[in-house]
This record gives sequence, C-alpha cells and structure tokens, in this order.
Amino acid sequence: MGMKGKVALGAVVGVVVIGVVSANAGNNGDGGTSGGTDKGSSASAEREAGGKKGATDTGKAEVAEKKAAFAGDGDFQVGSDIKPGTYRTTGNSDGMCYWERAKDASGEMDSLLANDNVTGTGYVTVKATDKLFKSSDCNDWEAVDKKAKGSPAARMSGDGGMFAVGADIAPGTYQSTGNTDDSCYWERTKDAGHGIESILANDNVNGTAVVRISASDAYFKTNGCKDWKKTG
Repeated sequence: MGMKGKVALGAVVGVVVIGVVSANAGNNGDGGTSGGTDKGSSASAEREAGGKKGATDTGKAEVAEKKAAFAGDGDFQVGSDIKPGTYRTTGNSDGMCYWERAKDASGEMDSLLANDNVTGTGYVTVKATDKLFKSSDCNDWEAVDKKAKGSPAARMSGDGGMFAVGADIAPGTYQSTGNTDDSCYWERTKDAGHGIESILANDNVNGTAVVRISASDAYFKTNGCKDWKKTG
C-alpha cells in the first residue's frame, strides 16, 4: 500500500511540458469536486456503473458480460499470471486505484516502467517484456478487445479518467469551461503504455479548455476538469 503516489519518469504534476508528464498525473482526487458531480453525463461513465465493487442487482447483467481477466489487488507475473495485452478497470471513484508496470520484482524505483493513480476508468497495455504488474485498490481488470466497437459519446466526465477514442468518445473538438486552480489536466495519447513517448499533447488548464481529439489518437485522459462537450 506504500506504493501509492510513487512518481515515475521524474516529471512533476502541474508543470506542463508537451510530451512530459507525471506517471501518476491521474491522482487528482480533490479535483473531483470540479467535474465529478455530473459523471452521469458521459455515456462511457454510465457504462461504468455496472462494474463498480458492490454493484447493485441492476448491474449484474453487465458484470456477467465483463469477465474479469484478473483482480484489482495483487502482484501478477507477466506471462504466467497474466498475458501481455491491453486491460481496463472501470468505476474507480476514490482515486485510490494504483497500478504499476515493472521490469523486475525488486520493488526498487529503477524497476518501475510506468504507473498511475486512477479515478474513473484506466487503460494500460502490459507488454511481453514486462515482468510484473502490480495493482492495488482497483476494480477488477478486464481484457480489451481492440476490434470491439462501442457507442462513441459526444460528452464525457471531466474526472472520468481515460477514454478510448472511437469507442468511448468520438473524435472532434471538445470544450470544458469553469476550471479553477489549474486542477484540470488533460492528455492525448497514442497508446496505453503511459510512458513519456506515449503522450502526444497535454495541459493543465484554468478557465476554459479546448482540445482537438484526432481520430488517430488512441486515448484521451482527463482529471479534475469540468465536463467536456463536443463542439465540432
């Protein structure tokens, strides 16, 4: 549990350099007050409702369809405990979900490849060269079928975490208004590796945020923002 908040890649939250960001930039639990109250406005956020721990009977059908690849707590050896691939966890509401990819089981900082604290939905690609995947206080992880087609939404929760472009959200220009204290963070990525090389663009925003999400983007990440609406 002491791993939470471990910062990878040597970057600092709040200092925006395009292509550089803290590996746990998603740890914005306090920012939920700016956008978390209206999470139901996102179609993908609504789909998360059935996947939360302790889901009600209304979510049982959806939970049954989502066969967990592995649990949200534990250390998993890549190749024996879990297979390489892209995984998703949904419905994480308290910002305590933490994961990390590691090149060995030493537990030292040098072994850390990438990590994140997740609010809402998190995606991560575990590579065949990874040795260990750690997960703590997350909802169960499910394997992502890259061929599966979703119902792309034109709105998303500003504290919803990661959204797959073309599946969770439609590409286009989005706007988020009324952000304060630079707590709004967004990120466009080309994959779910969570390394510096994965980031196409990012920003910390005060006031109104406008971002163009390209159809070639893989994911869009948002934390501590007001809700986003597609404007073009």
